[in-house]
Amino acid sequence: MNKDFNKGLLLTSLGSFWWGFIGVIYFEYVSFIGHIELVVHRCLWTTLMLILTTTFISKWKIFFKIAIIKKNLIYLFISGALIFINWAIWIYAVATERIIDASFGYFIMPIISVLLGKIFFKEKLNDKRIFSVILVIISILFIIFFNLKSLPWVGLIVAFSWAFYNLVRKKINVDTDIGLLIESFFIFPFALIAFYLIYKNGLNDFNLSNPSLSLFLILAGPMTVIPLFLYVRGVELIGLGPTGMIFYITPTLQFIMGYFYYNESFSLVKFISFIIIWIAVIIYLKDLYENN
Repeated sequence: MNKDFNKGLLLTSLGSFWWGFIGVIYFEYVSFIGHIELVVHRCLWTTLMLILTTTFISKWKIFFKIAIIKKNLIYLFISGALIFINWAIWIYAVATERIIDASFGYFIMPIISVLLGKIFFKEKLNDKRIFSVILVIISILFIIFFNLKSLPWVGLIVAFSWAFYNLVRKKINVDTDIGLLIESFFIFPFALIAFYLIYKNGLNDFNLSNPSLSLFLILAGPMTVIPLFLYVRGVELIGLGPTGMIFYITPTLQFIMGYFYYNESFSLVKFISFIIIWIAVIIYLKDLYENN
């Protein structure tokens, strides 16, 4: 293995570890302020963080080159709405002890993406990938049939919002960070209005009288941007195939944290459903490894 591959492997692993471990601990720690305010802070500080990084690495020319194309703006507006949904549901999952359900979504997301690739891009699927998709559908139907109340709808929204986000972003060829900055600009005004309403009604936890908490909330920006930069840089160095396999560090750690550290409930129905999902993931990863 060359140095670039090793570097890419390390960066992608760090990004996945960050999402699955550091991100869980951080957002769970500050979730007491309420998931709505936390989502608002994530949107605000992610935008400001991206403005700083774009300035630091001198990419404003690329930003304006992308932003003047109407097609890009339309697609990025749609993907911005999808990433907002994903962020909001993830934070809601952490705040309401549904981390395991969210991990379910990140386990099935790549396989959902395979299905969407077939539907929207006519991508060819071999028998193993078709079987993986079928197992995911069986897993969801199993929960619905035996216990609709335990349906991990949080995970399903996480999976489909992220899969459709990737689908929309695949329609245009833009830098990941610049695309995210434009998406954040679309979200920013709504987040600012929401923050004003929270402040006006005296419901805000962000204030100068509590600088330590305010600093922690500002960290929502770096907590979003840093793992993204690590993971995307890894993709650039070693490709989608290997990074697709490494990504599973994220939902695996989320599941472990939710079950063993935060003591979330895990019913027998969900356990059987997860077994089906893990079988689908193993088949998918094995096929991914053999064809990359």
